[in-house]
Amino acid sequence: MDQKTKNERQRAFDSLPQSIREKLTPEEKALFLTAEVWPETLFEKLDEFLIKE
Repeated sequence: MDQKTKNERQRAFDSLPQSIREKLTPEEKALFLTAEVWPETLFEKLDEFLIKE
């Protein structure tokens, strides 16, 4: 993953409400920031913030 993508993901993570960030486990945070594919549980926790295509 290039640095631009890492920075964009960090900004996206930082823009989440604190209450949502606190619900994520350390593993889910790492997946949010680095994974190519997210597990379904992460999608469920972030559902209201994701734009469906």
